[in-house]
Amino acid sequence: MKLNLDIKTPSKQEWVDAVMADFDSFLQDHADCERKASSMAMSLVAKYPDRKEILPELIATGIEELEHFQQVYEIMESRGISLNHSIGGDPYVQALVKKCHSGILERFLDRLLIASVVETRGAERFRLVSEALTDPELKRFYKLLWASEAKHGHIFVKMALNYFDEEKVYDRLRYWVDVESEIIEGLDIRAALH
Repeated sequence: MKLNLDIKTPSKQEWVDAVMADFDSFLQDHADCERKASSMAMSLVAKYPDRKEILPELIATGIEELEHFQQVYEIMESRGISLNHSIGGDPYVQALVKKCHSGILERFLDRLLIASVVETRGAERFRLVSEALTDPELKRFYKLLWASEAKHGHIFVKMALNYFDEEKVYDRLRYWVDVESEIIEGLDIRAALH
């Protein structure tokens, strides 16, 4: 059963072109994003240890994202690409987080739903990358990531439904889909996941 909502604004062809024109930079950013995604899942574990219903899935998601980082790193190493010395801020995620509620329960819901929207955008972009690549191994890798990110988009909504009623979850998720659309439209095009 599909739990997440589709993104509202598709990525532009100019974004795909920028990624293909500087794939090494895209790989560096992708590695950073996987590290951050793993850290985000584990930070939810640390912040909400009493939310026992979702801890197993958060831990599994954190491990899976770390495995993705390892796989991207292996691709980078095979191409002679170094990891970035420091992980810069992601303007896309930063803009989303700025719109979070400040109340404890509301912020918890927002963090889960932002994660769903970010993963859903990641799935859409990995699909586009997979379709644009000509190298069969890279094409296959990004196709697998696309499926994984789509699954994560569902998982975070499912987590929210453990604690909030369906109407509240989907009303807020529709809000986040709208906000995400505005943010993605305003971002500079670059060889980065966001």
